Amino acid sequence: MHNVALPQALYTAEAVRELDRLAIEALGVPGAVLMQRAGRALFAALLARWPSPSRITVYCGTGNNGGDGYVVAQLAVDHGLRVQVVQLGDADRIGGDARLARESALAAGVDVRAFAGHPPPVDGVVVDALLGTGARGEPRGEYGEAIALINASGLPVVAADIPSGLCSDTGRVLGQAVRAALTVTFVGLKQGLVTAQGPAVCGELVFANLGLPESLGAEVAATALRLDGDALRRRWLPPRPATSHKGHWGHVLVVGGERGMAGAAVLAATAAARVGTGLVSCATRPEHVPALVARVPEVMAHGVDHGNGLAPLLARASVVVVGPGLGREPWAQQLLFQALKSGLPAVVDADALNLLSERPRWLGAPPANWIITPHPGEAARLLGCSTAAIEADRYGAARQLAQRWGARVVLKGAGTVVATEDGLFVGDYGNPGMASGGMGDVLSGVLGGLLAQGLSPATAVCLGVCLHGWAADRAARAGGQRGLLAEDLMSELRSLVNP
Repeated sequence: MHNVALPQALYTAEAVRELDRLAIEALGVPGAVLMQRAGRALFAALLARWPSPSRITVYCGTGNNGGDGYVVAQLAVDHGLRVQVVQLGDADRIGGDARLARESALAAGVDVRAFAGHPPPVDGVVVDALLGTGARGEPRGEYGEAIALINASGLPVVAADIPSGLCSDTGRVLGQAVRAALTVTFVGLKQGLVTAQGPAVCGELVFANLGLPESLGAEVAATALRLDGDALRRRWLPPRPATSHKGHWGHVLVVGGERGMAGAAVLAATAAARVGTGLVSCATRPEHVPALVARVPEVMAHGVDHGNGLAPLLARASVVVVGPGLGREPWAQQLLFQALKSGLPAVVDADALNLLSERPRWLGAPPANWIITPHPGEAARLLGCSTAAIEADRYGAARQLAQRWGARVVLKGAGTVVATEDGLFVGDYGNPGMASGGMGDVLSGVLGGLLAQGLSPATAVCLGVCLHGWAADRAARAGGQRGLLAEDLMSELRSLVNP
């Protein structure tokens, strides 16, 4: 679910290190002061979530992440709390600001034990200060053992900056990672925290800028931006003029609904209507027309036996959405070919993407205004790689899809990644309840409906991704995540497009 308190700018680990350098060299904030501020922010967030922990066990590595942990431990002693530091690695290798933090904690009476032979924690809260953003590769040796032990303890975990074992640039788990209940991240929001496995292992995400001015972020380019759905809808969905009529708001043609999959086309068509499209048509198997008309009488349903039957419908439409329930039989192939040949602004999803990956020559010159919405498996087929490769670098995959196919891309999943001519964006709306059939069909309809109303493809994908996930979050709050159905989003979508 979207966290309005987090900043929009997302950074790589290298960029955050540059922000650190600028804070120290250009602003004159000593590294030791930044470490103290980080420790205080983490300790404050810990107490806000667990006001009276029976014990705090801090696992420290030998880098600056461990230094943050020592600051937390000293603060815990100052507050009269029971605290234990478990040191991994050779303490003699700790240097710089982290060594100062360790020495200060020892002088304050913090109990520090080596990891070897130390019993696992059995109560209280655990602080993960093992590995920071500079870690490379799978945690091995005692670091791997410590991560497994922390996870097996079942205790709540607070991660300093990033859960150990998570790649801060991609959100990929490097073999194994700490599963935190709370992550407090510093200076710049790392892009891996909000996509792929990041949300699953971070828990609640809190950002602390450590008292640095917001202008510092302007000195280093963000690599991606979190989307702000509320700002987007207020800008791009203003009140309609009193003289509006249906012809002003576009005509979406949904193409899909093979035998046994009529519901997908119905969902896409309904979603297009609910976000404000003036007219919606649906080209589907002839036997589905009565059910479609009964279900959504506002949608103009047309039975189509072959691709040639699509031409007059395309001639009247302003946008085509092709793929929901399309299948991969010859009927589907004919309809997809005709839809792509039309040159209309298009949203291409589901089996249309699979067919396209098998027959890219059908595309010819890419349409000027088209959007593709693959899930990781479909993205892998479009790029000729494995699903694991897509999930290993979702940012890179979205960028590559946009370049190879000349499209605006919505790479679906936890932390949906959007690639447009304006850059990379993350839609961190949505929840696990969306893991049910038909959700992607709703998204296709939403995107088609926004395109039909005159939004550019780049704007439509950014706003559409937000509306889709936001509607699901609202529906989940009302009735829970389990059992959430795609049709539950419809009334929420209508509400959201009327800010």
